[in-house]
Amino acid sequence: MPPEFFLDRNLGRRLADGLRERGWIVHHIGDAFPEDGQHIADEEWIEHGLSRSWVPLSKDGRIKTRDTEIQPFREHAAVFFYLDNQQLPSIRMVERLHTHRTAIHQAIAKGGPSAYAVRHDRIERTWP
Repeated sequence: MPPEFFLDRNLGRRLADGLRERGWIVHHIGDAFPEDGQHIADEEWIEHGLSRSWVPLSKDGRIKTRDTEIQPFREHAAVFFYLDNQQLPSIRMVERLHTHRTAIHQAIAKGGPSAYAVRHDRIERTWP
């Protein structure tokens, strides 16, 4: 069964739609929380997704440096992916993620806890 992904509010609905068009199973934070998750702490949306076995995607690589936000990854032995360029237009984000789909799936299969940057030419484990 292919992995399901949970998108942080900073990724937007266009990214979710673009990934769905390419066959990804994605859930946007706004599908789970009111007001697009604006008042939900990072550790809360992360825990919500991980408790459903959804893999978090974000543009915020700093999550791996904050103890309260990284704790759910430790508890669930889960992986997390973030785009290393926060300025990319939605279509470029979709293309980048989709280009690295196989590597992302392989990293998920390895298990965690771990965080990966999705770079233009590869994914790279950045935590622990």
